[in-house]
Amino acid sequence: MKRTLLFFALLSTSFYCLAQKKSIEKQFNQKEAISHFRFLASDELMGRDPARPEMDAASRYIAEQFWKYGAKEVPGAKGYYQEIPFRLSAPPTKGTIMFGEESFNQGTDLLVLDGDGLEGTYELVVLQHGVEADYQGVDVKGKIIVANIGAPNRMNPADLFSLGREKIALAKSNGAVAIIEMFNVPTVPWPAVVNYLGRPQLTIGAPDSKDALPYIWARDLKNELINAIGRGEIKNAKVDIQGKKNRNIIGKNVIAYIEGTDPVLKNEYVMLSAHYDHVGVGRPDAKGDSIYNGARDNAVGTVAVINAAKYFAENPPKRSILLCAWTAEEKGLLGSEYFANNPLIPLKQIIYNLNIDNGGYNDTNLVTVIGLGRTSADPLIEKAVSEFGLKAIADPAPEQGLYDRSDNVNFARRGIPAPTFSLGFTAFDDEISKYYHQPGDHVDNFDLEYAVKYWKSYILSAQYIANWNQKPVWQSGDKYETAGKELYGLK
Repeated sequence: MKRTLLFFALLSTSFYCLAQKKSIEKQFNQKEAISHFRFLASDELMGRDPARPEMDAASRYIAEQFWKYGAKEVPGAKGYYQEIPFRLSAPPTKGTIMFGEESFNQGTDLLVLDGDGLEGTYELVVLQHGVEADYQGVDVKGKIIVANIGAPNRMNPADLFSLGREKIALAKSNGAVAIIEMFNVPTVPWPAVVNYLGRPQLTIGAPDSKDALPYIWARDLKNELINAIGRGEIKNAKVDIQGKKNRNIIGKNVIAYIEGTDPVLKNEYVMLSAHYDHVGVGRPDAKGDSIYNGARDNAVGTVAVINAAKYFAENPPKRSILLCAWTAEEKGLLGSEYFANNPLIPLKQIIYNLNIDNGGYNDTNLVTVIGLGRTSADPLIEKAVSEFGLKAIADPAPEQGLYDRSDNVNFARRGIPAPTFSLGFTAFDDEISKYYHQPGDHVDNFDLEYAVKYWKSYILSAQYIANWNQKPVWQSGDKYETAGKELYGLK
């Protein structure tokens, strides 16, 4: 009797899953989805740089699709937008700091990343990493703080930027006049840092911010300078930073939701997210193309969220769906960080984040899930993608630190199970590098048959999770397990 009941239970589940797949197949409009893709990766949007005016057209387009398909505005948002106060800070026309007899210069061994100009001679005070605990018993008022970059266990690129913003706020609140972080990361080439950061930088700041604190990186790969300052051999620095120009910009996360059907589970949200910005206009390639269209990174992911909005508005699952298109991921995960710090939905009600981010693909039989093997919902994703003839694999390039380089990490840190659903790749090889952050990343060289399978797989994965009779959790021993237990009140 038990075997018979088990057989019929499995049969029922199989039919239910098949019905869900057929529903997606029947309702999916391939031409419409590709049209979204073509527009978001078009030259007219000039590479979707958050600092450019074309970004408003991109955010408006996404919001219009959410509205058209029937997704609801989230209370607390401005329409479909969560507005973010950004500050665009251009490099100074002159940037020099004298440490004793040694001169550090902008673009050579110094980078003034944010803040206003500053001139004069100031006392230096060393704080280990410039985090809150380092201020105990130390007077920094009117002084320049010198600190190591990053913090223990927080040395990936996203951490360096987010920690920098925290350190600026702490330094200003304690009365310092500037903060200099000593760049001592031997694994990251300083010339690459200068190339990437020696241009206008976008940061989160108050729209009416005045007297912004200078935030500076100085090359000190062998810790010689910070040690000399710490020993008292260099007590003051002569600073000459001129021509700093800062401009306030309003950025926009595009947010919407679809209410679930279950009277209890509708209070839980599955967050579907992708960043819609890219790197804008830059150095031209051999063909003279200077627009970095970002089809793979990450128009394809943005379209996945748009497709999900359409499907779930017509077929709402038991749990509610939170749709999020983040801005300024390429500037340091800024949009998702702002939402995580200023959530429009309480974070404890967001039980899962199925994020999308991409560099490219080299295997159209796969979906690469960055973080596969870390949450209890993994089998649901594996099953969903297999329904469309694909195979889910885990991160094949852990040395790249991809999990901590995308928007999902801003939610994982707070305890929300959050993998990234990426295009299929088996290595960071030449096929990936050919398009990653390159002007050649266009829709017309994208395998659109694969894109359709990828989009459908994403919807089905989200549907399985949103209808699951269990709440996803981190696997035992995961570094974010403790944060998850704290967020959700688990023992």
